[in-house]
Order: sequence, then C-alpha cells, then structure tokens
Amino acid sequence: MAMTTKAKTTKARETKASKDAKAREAKARDATAAAAAARSEMNRELLLLVDALSREKNVPKEIVFTALESALASATKKRFPGIEIDARVSINRETGEYDSFRRWTVVPDEEHEEPAHQIAITDAAEREPALNLGDVVEEPLEPVDFGRIGAQAAKQVILQKIRDAEREQILNDFLERQDNLLTGTVKRIERGNVIVESGRIEGVIPRDQLIPKEMLRVGDRMRAYVQKIDRTAKGPQLILSRISPEFLMRLFELEVPEIEEGLIEIRAAARDPGIRAKIAVKSNDPRLDPQGTCIGMRGSRVTAVTNELAGERVDIVLFSEDPAKLVVNALAPAEVQSIVVDEEKHAMDVVVDEENLAIAIGRSGQNVRLASEMTGWEINLMSVEESAQKQEAESTRLRSLFMEKLDVDEEVADILISEGFTSLEEVAYVPLAEMLEIEAFDEDTVNELRSRARNALLTEAIQREESVENVEEALLSLEGMDTEVASSLAAKGITTRDALADLAVDELTELTGIGDERAQDLIMKARAHWFADEPAADDKEKAATGV
Repeated sequence: MAMTTKAKTTKARETKASKDAKAREAKARDATAAAAAARSEMNRELLLLVDALSREKNVPKEIVFTALESALASATKKRFPGIEIDARVSINRETGEYDSFRRWTVVPDEEHEEPAHQIAITDAAEREPALNLGDVVEEPLEPVDFGRIGAQAAKQVILQKIRDAEREQILNDFLERQDNLLTGTVKRIERGNVIVESGRIEGVIPRDQLIPKEMLRVGDRMRAYVQKIDRTAKGPQLILSRISPEFLMRLFELEVPEIEEGLIEIRAAARDPGIRAKIAVKSNDPRLDPQGTCIGMRGSRVTAVTNELAGERVDIVLFSEDPAKLVVNALAPAEVQSIVVDEEKHAMDVVVDEENLAIAIGRSGQNVRLASEMTGWEINLMSVEESAQKQEAESTRLRSLFMEKLDVDEEVADILISEGFTSLEEVAYVPLAEMLEIEAFDEDTVNELRSRARNALLTEAIQREESVENVEEALLSLEGMDTEVASSLAAKGITTRDALADLAVDELTELTGIGDERAQDLIMKARAHWFADEPAADDKEKAATGV
C-alpha cells in the first residue's frame, strides 16, 4: 500500500515537471513569435519611414536607405565604448530587414596599428588564405534595435545625409539645364560676399568677383556667371562672377538672338570691369553686319548689356583670322600706320602718329591693355619717330653682325637686311630657292653666304661648348638650363649653382637676356638644395649636442 502511494506521488511530480517544461517552451515560442512580430512591424515602419522621407525631401529612396544604414552603423559603433571599430549595416530594400557586421581591413604586418578595425595580413591568411591587402573581413553582430535610435547623433546622421542629398539633387537639377548664367535676387551680403538666390538654389559672388564700386542691396535682381562648382562647400556651392569675360559674352547671347542661333560668333573678349570692355565678333552669314547686329536699333542691345554691367562701355570690333588686322581693329578708333609682327616673341610693334598715340594708349593704358588681352598678343605702341629709331638701331646691329660673321662689306649686309634677314640661322638655313630670288645675288654668292653662315654658327657652338667646360655639373644639370644660358653665365664668371642662386632676377635677365619668369624659375631651382640641406644640417647638430 505504501509503495503504491509513493509511486503515485512520483508520477504526479513528473507530470507537473512535464507541464512546467511545456509551459516554458510555449512561453519561449510566444516570446519568439512576439519578437518576430515586433521585428516585422519595425521593418515595416522602417520601409514606411524611407518612403515618407523620400517623398518629403524629393530624393531617391536609395539615398534615404544609405542615410539609415550610416545611422545604424553609427549606433552600432556606440556599443563598443572606448574603441573605434568599423561597422557596416545592410538593409534589405524589399523587406526592411537589416544585418550588422563588424569589419577589419587587411593591412601589412608593419602597418597593423589599429586592431579595432585592422587585421594583419598574416592573421588574415590564417582565417582565409584568399584574402589580399585591402580586403575586408566581416563578422556578424547582433543588430541594434532600430526603435532605440533616438540618440541625437544617429538622428543627425540621417538628417545631414538627407540635407546633403537634397542639395545635391537641387544642384543636379540646375546643371541639367546646362546654363552657366544664374538669374536671381540678392538674399544677403556677408563680409562683402553677395549671396544670390534663384529658386531653391543659392550661389555666392566673392568680393573679388564683384564689379568695383557697384552698389548692391538685398532684394536687387541680378545676373552672374557660374565660374565653378564647389561640391564640398557647406554654404552655396555655385561660385559666381560678374567680372569674367565669359559673363559679358553670355549677356550678349541673351540680348542678340543671332548669336544664340549661330549666325554671329563672339570670338574673344576682354574687360576692365565696370569701366570698359572689348569684344571681337564674326558673322557666319555674309548678309549680316555683326557689329550693327550686336549694337541693335539705336544701341538698344549694347545699352542693355551696359546697364547690367554698371555702366561698363563695350567696344565691338570685327574679328579677323589675321592677327595683325585683328590688332588694328582692336585699337580703333586710333589709326595705325604700320605693324611689325614678331612671331617668336608673340609680339607686335604698332606704329601710330603722334595725334593717335594717346587714343591708342587710352586712359591709363586701358585701350592698348584690353586690345592685348583680347587678341592674345603683346602690343608695343610707338610713334613714327620711335619706330624709325628702333629700326635704325636694329639695322645697325644686324649690319655689324653680318659684316663680322659673314666677312662681307656694308653693301651686301644692307641687301640681306632689306630682304628681311634677321639672324645667321636664317641666312644659313632659308631654302636655297628663296635666296636665289634675290636679284643682287647670283648662285655662287648665295652658296658662299650660306656656307659662311653655317661655319659661323658652328664656330659659335664650339665656343659655347668650350666655355661651359669649367661650369659645375650641378649647374648644367639644373632643370631649365641650356648650353646657351650656361655659356652666357660662364662668360660673366657664373660657373656654380650657388653663384646662380645668389643672383637677383633682374641681374640674371640682364646677363642672359631671358625672360623674368624663366629667370625666377632658374634661381629658385638653384636655391632648392639650400632648403633640402637644412633638415640634414639640423639632424647633425642635434646628434653633436646629444639633444
């Protein structure tokens, strides 16, 4: 009887334990199901949030997903206080589910300094032999609870990404119009820089890109040329200008339909902002007068441009493929007597009479300066008397050169000068047929002159080579140095790199005849070793003093 009672008690205990186990299992299943339901609901809310933000900010969903992934990655990193880990979060674009990963970048063993987000190549090879430098090793992490991303930092990441995407979208919308002219109103003026607003986009005109003495106020309507785009700027990304020649050309395109249609071209422009400008125009239709078309009826078109440019006076000149003719047109209304073109120096000597000299120069040299900028040629203005003196001096120099080097009399030298020869190289290497066209010379004379010129050039080359024999190798190997310059320096006793480095720019140009820019470049390169030697000298001094 006692045994039966004991068996019943044991069975009752087992039954109770079984029921408790089943209850716990059911509870766990319910908790898992509840968590899954909550996770599913959270994923659904995430997708709804993405859709709402995309619509509200007018940005693609992909950008919002990227912003959320960054925010979740930022929140994941906060779970590892004290160390700077690298985390990645991937959101499923269809279901809203997301997975978190911790990342390590494979680096060389000697560069393994940040174990929180780096792994040495040898350790990585033990994990997976196929890994190479630069690859990434990932390890799954428990996803952070999206419902707890109320942290301000995570919110800021999302909002900042959205703002950046919104600005990028607005900028791209503007760029798609392929218009480099912005029309808007002055929104505000900050430290002399003018902020211009046009719809949802803003641009900034730096102080140095404003027309001098131009008075702008908030609310004024204005135009400006889009000079460049700075996508990294926190403020306005469009950098505008009101002083560039391109702005002047775009204004004429707006006012003159024939330019937009391609019937007339603006080939060049130069400006002295707010005061005076020049443009060179060309007609692609022989029936159109390009100057009259750009000026407009009673000057209406050019006046509209002048008003936009704060009263800047615009000279419209005819373009010509002939540089000399273009320069003559650019210097109008001054009348040009003659022009001597120096192709090698890309310069022109322009001769005008005394009455036109002041007009050609303009106030403070403005007219000739603008003409030079527009044509791209250096223009040397001179009077008839000055031109005669220069020509006489040049003739005297060439006469002496030909008489000495070619061993000819004054008459032969003058014939060469009158035929346009300006150097021994021209006498030596001008085609034989051209020299035979000179009536004063027969074939034997021409051949003898060419032979003497070549011998003289060869002698000069040998002398130059001999003159640089005692020149320091460091000077000869200097970048930009050639035998001719080295020879000129050696003739003046400059035979070392340090001696060249001690010269001033004007001294070097006077000694060699090279331009200021090249002289400055040579001197700076000659001085470069001084600065390169300074750290080494400092190291020696520290070693000697034991510091």
